[in-house]
Amino acid sequence: MRWPPWSSKSHNDDTEQENNNRLSSLIGSNSNSNSASQPNSPLDWTAFIEPRTLVPTILLTSGILFAIRIHKRYLRRVPDAPSISSSWLRRRSIFGQVTSVGDGDNFRIFHTPGGRLAGWGWLPWKKIPSTKKELKDKTIHIRIAGVDAPELAHFGRPEQPFARDAHAWLTSYLLHRRIRASIYRQDQYNRVVASVYVRRAFDFPPFRRRDVSYEMLRRGLATVYEAKVGAEFGGEAMEKKYRRAEWWAKMRSKGLWKDYKRVGSDWESPREYKTRMGMGEPAEKGNGGKTK
Repeated sequence: MRWPPWSSKSHNDDTEQENNNRLSSLIGSNSNSNSASQPNSPLDWTAFIEPRTLVPTILLTSGILFAIRIHKRYLRRVPDAPSISSSWLRRRSIFGQVTSVGDGDNFRIFHTPGGRLAGWGWLPWKKIPSTKKELKDKTIHIRIAGVDAPELAHFGRPEQPFARDAHAWLTSYLLHRRIRASIYRQDQYNRVVASVYVRRAFDFPPFRRRDVSYEMLRRGLATVYEAKVGAEFGGEAMEKKYRRAEWWAKMRSKGLWKDYKRVGSDWESPREYKTRMGMGEPAEKGNGGKTK
């Protein structure tokens, strides 16, 4: 039988072969039977260029290529920050669940491309790991853009006032929640600097997208990130918005600004604390910036 079965000569060929076999059985000649059952003409390639063959083939191939492209662009999981393509920076955002909060201005997420619509969290093969062992080398380290939070105690250095408050707030605000991060660049600590957004049911108005940097500044849990070069805000308009939020917290003595008016020139910002503690950061590769 010729392929495809709907080709114009398929039915005629089947009928001819059946007649030949019937004739062969009547005369009892094996040699004639074998000879009669062979095709009388070469393979007819016109069957492969018929519209009924070409159209389904083209549609199927196009569908497969389109599905591969969509998966590669939107549904491929990124395991860690160094694996993020440079073509994504300032063009794409990533979606994932926060698995840990390291400090007042950085945390880790498990990338879940497509979110619940893609099966994350409810399909058996798309469960989000919950243990440190399972999460090892599978999370993206994110540095929140535009803000500088007080430092926790590290390597024998004392913690800065309100460092625990900032860390506790960020933990309660983000841990185990799904966030979206607009990524700007990678830094020398294998992190990505990003503006971070989250939706929460119990914030009024509920489920409105919240800018985490803005929320921290408004509560006095961080200062606007100050650096001569390399600071990331997501644009000039965002920087102005952040500075207004910082000014509002300062005027109302919120958070780390509580003693600002009383202490005056002796008040120490997170940036000044890092400088005093010798925590200056090396220039970022290719940008000459600082990101911590």
